[in-house]
Amino acid sequence: MIGSEHLAGWAFVTPGVAIIALFGMAPIIWSALMSFQRNNLLSPSTPFTGLANYRQMVHDPIVAQAIQHTLIYTALFVPGTMALGLFLAVAMNRKIRFIAFYRTAAYATMAISTISEAIVFIWLFDPSYGVVNYFFSWIGVPPQQFLNSPSQALYVIVLMTIWGWTGFAVVIYLAALQGIPQPLLEAAAIDGAGPWRTFRRITLPLLSPASLFLAVWLTINAMQLFDEVYLSTQGGPLNATTVLVYYLYNQAFQDFNFGYASAIAYFLFLVIIVVTVIQFRVGRRYTYYRS
Repeated sequence: MIGSEHLAGWAFVTPGVAIIALFGMAPIIWSALMSFQRNNLLSPSTPFTGLANYRQMVHDPIVAQAIQHTLIYTALFVPGTMALGLFLAVAMNRKIRFIAFYRTAAYATMAISTISEAIVFIWLFDPSYGVVNYFFSWIGVPPQQFLNSPSQALYVIVLMTIWGWTGFAVVIYLAALQGIPQPLLEAAAIDGAGPWRTFRRITLPLLSPASLFLAVWLTINAMQLFDEVYLSTQGGPLNATTVLVYYLYNQAFQDFNFGYASAIAYFLFLVIIVVTVIQFRVGRRYTYYRS
């Protein structure tokens, strides 16, 4: 009886396992092999080059720029999204009129496609007729180039993605806030703790699991930034917004250097693994889980 149940179980999961193996594991293994080859997917000749692709990364100035841009973007995007999401979640965690509308509006940014998001921000930050420059003119600030400026374009993309991901952070924090036991907050108020002290001493520690989850999740997404760069700047101007995944895309699908692109992909994969492990180890010290 038990054997037949196991057999039936495997029969049900086998199609899913086969699909994952075919479309998931097979490309991963193939790209790992290509990272040690000179491969353009067009020529039948794929000579084995050992670690040449990885050594090339060390001397590639654009890879160095892409790493720098990726780190700057991650360092701004992750805490910015978490801080804004926490602020809005706290503001919405109360009984006020039209609260359902406000919560829906906050999450609506996650339902908007990246293409629409990019179009809106290109229009807002257009140097000639953008709304942002129009408001700047009211306060005497000269027109800015924004996405056309090597010193400003990356920060506009940071703002774009913070706006797009804040709704996700709001939902996570709002769920965590509603899970905080009210007796703890009431006891703090009875003991004379003010709103700020209650928030700092009780609310924030109890939100630490949600904060750790968001930090890890948003960091992984930040290091894989691609859509917004591709749609708004295509790595420009002057490679000012070229990040690792976009450079990987250029190498693979524009220069047809799939071996080198695979090496970059596995380098990024290793970096994400290391950063995630560090985040979990450090976060474990500051994360409070209620029993």
